[in-house]
This record gives sequence, C-alpha cells and structure tokens, in this order.
Amino acid sequence: MTYFIDRRANAKHKSAVNRQRFLDRYRTHIKRSVEEAVNRRSITDMERGEKVSIPARDISEPVFQHGPGGKRAIIAPGNKEFVEGDRLRRPGGGGGGDGAGEGGASNQGEGMDEFAFTLSREEFLDFVFDGLELPHLERKNLVDLDEVRPVRAGVSKEGVPARINIVRSMREAQARRIAMRAPIRRALREAMEALAEEERKDPVLRNPARITELKAEIERLEKRLEAVPFIDTYDLRYNNLVDQPQPSSKAVMFCVMDVSGSMTQAHKDIAKRFFLLLYLFLERNYEKVELVFVRHHTAAKEVDEEEFFYSRETGGTIVSSALTLVDEIIEARYPPGQWNLYVAQASDGDNWDDDSITCRDLLVERLMPRLQYFTYVEITPHAHQALWEEYERVEAEYAERFAMRQIVEAGDIYPVFRELFKRRIAGT
Repeated sequence: MTYFIDRRANAKHKSAVNRQRFLDRYRTHIKRSVEEAVNRRSITDMERGEKVSIPARDISEPVFQHGPGGKRAIIAPGNKEFVEGDRLRRPGGGGGGDGAGEGGASNQGEGMDEFAFTLSREEFLDFVFDGLELPHLERKNLVDLDEVRPVRAGVSKEGVPARINIVRSMREAQARRIAMRAPIRRALREAMEALAEEERKDPVLRNPARITELKAEIERLEKRLEAVPFIDTYDLRYNNLVDQPQPSSKAVMFCVMDVSGSMTQAHKDIAKRFFLLLYLFLERNYEKVELVFVRHHTAAKEVDEEEFFYSRETGGTIVSSALTLVDEIIEARYPPGQWNLYVAQASDGDNWDDDSITCRDLLVERLMPRLQYFTYVEITPHAHQALWEEYERVEAEYAERFAMRQIVEAGDIYPVFRELFKRRIAGT
C-alpha cells in the first residue's frame, strides 16, 4: 500500500475557506450591517473595509445538555473537601467580576453581546454590489481579433515545461521502451537458450569457445537493455493551447451631468457621488467597460474624469446638447453592433421648455433604439418640470430599457442606485 504524506507548509490564508463559509451563513446579517455602513459613509470613502457586528444570539449553535432526572456519577480529581452525599454550594452572583459577561456591566471592552469582525475591502464591495448588473448586457459580433481565449487543442512535441502532459509523456516513454527492448530481449532469449543447450551437451562434445562467446553476447545484450533510458526528450508531450476568438462582451457607459447655474453645489455633490458609485461599480465588475464623461450647460463637452467631477461651470441649461453629443460619439466610436451602450444622466430637471421636447425626440428616434439601458436621476426636492414629463413619455414607450428616479438628499443615492441597476430576471 502506498501512503502520500503532504508536508507542504500551510498557506498564508489557510482559513479563507472557513471564512467564506461564515460569510455565506450569515449573509443576511452582514448585508444589513453593510447597508447601514454605506448610509453612514460618503461615497468617496467606499473603497475601504468595514467592521461589522452580529448579535451573539444569531450565531449561537445547538448544544447537547442533560435533561432533568437520572443518576450521574461525577469524579472530581483533587477533591479534598467533599465526600459522597454532600451538597455543593452554589457560587454567589455579582461579586468582583470584570463585567465582561452577559449579565454584568463594564466600562472596558466591547462586552459579549455581539460578535464583531472586520470585512476586507473586497468582501465589503462584494456585499455593496451584490445583486447588481448592467441590464441587457449582450454578446456582440466578433470585431477584435485580439480578443481571444486560450483553449486546449490536443498535445504537441514542443512546449514549455509548465504545460508538460505527464500521462502522455509516460505513455510515450513506455511505448518507446517496449519497442526498443523487444529485439534485444528476443536476441537475449535466443542466446540464453543456445548457452543452455550447449551446457547440456556431453563434456566431450561441449565447445568451450562457443560457451565463452555466448556468455559475452548475453552480457552485451543485458548492458544494452540497461542502457535504454526510462524517459527521453523524444517522449515528452506538452498540452497544446491555441487562441480561440471570443464574441465581444464590451460595454460603454456614458455619464451625463448638468453643470449649469441652476445646479447648486449641493446638487453637484450628490450627482458626483452617484457617478462615483457608478464608476466604482463598473470598474469592479466589468473589465471591458469604457466610460465617457459628458458635462453640459448650454453646450455639451466630453471631458476626462478629473474635469467631470471637480471643475465648476455656470450658465443656462440645454439638455439636448448633451444627448446630441452622445449620439455623435456613438456614431464616431461605438457602433451598436459591436458595443453595449448605456447612458446615465443626472440633472436637477431644469431645462428650456422647448428643448425638453427635443430631448424626447432625440431619445425616441436616435438613442433608445440603440441603447441597452438609459437611467435618469433628478436631484431636486421640488416638483418635476417639463424634462421629467417628457422623459415619462419615453419611459412609457421603452419601459424595459428606460428608468428614472428622484434623489432628494445624499442618503437616497445608494437605494436609488440599487433600484436602477438591480439584477433583472430574464424576460422582465
């Protein structure tokens, strides 16, 4: 019987599996704590871990206890005070404890009422974005030949040591040894039979020279057998990998924000937080998502991330300028047959009345037939204006791919974000 003993050193994160089991078991409690932490934090402070607590009663596990009745014999080692039949005194309550138990109070430590532990950054973001996705993400046509995935394609005689196929190599070595040793073994068997026959002859008829010759031949053949290598470079086989083109799953998100004079600094901060959360979500979950930042007042402009979030401008509001620029960018750089197109727009709802109708026409005639999803958040505590009313008509026509919500304060950002990007069931 063969025994395998694993003497490898323990990995650095050897308890990672148990930790994941714990997180899965108490996912509901942890998710509730994470949502409370999100509401306390600023969006820009979203990328660090979090210390969460779970009530001790929720992590208690069933235990076996003795029921009433029955007889039990207990042996207490080192007993010098009691004899059989004595009644043990019950320990008194209160006293000089340190207050760390469930029944006492203490001005030190965290107590025993809750189980506290720290989530890493990755674990925290997993819970923050749990259940979110880019709606209607589709596989597009093969457009980038460099977008490939290595796939197995049999074995080859050439390759790198990391891809060696041990089973096939040993099989080839065994076949080679059998093929090379077969004629030698046949000649050796014939020589040994001839030697045995010569030695069985009468001593008068025996040929000593022939016997010496046969023994030398047998020795030479045995050395030839031993010289056949167990494995040779000719036997080595390597797993062959070829690059197989893959359908493109690329997406582009257009972030559109109003920076006109009607947008107060508080409105702009809320909009920036919404887009920062969106940016963090996309950057974490989708490797091949491009972001395009468009900011507008009376005129729209494509900017980089730094200018989009932190520069300040004033002026009137013409929302259609931003939608027109988005349409031009799509025409120039992002063909709908090759990209999944998404637009997220943030505004206070203020716009020229006539321009709101233009916005609706642009969406219905140009953008929505090509977009996977359009989200609009209106940052205002007041009644909706003409832009919201025109967008409601667009939503009625494209209910599955158009969503709009209102944000009043910073605390509304995360719930609204989850509502806009929650995972949809197929067909809904």
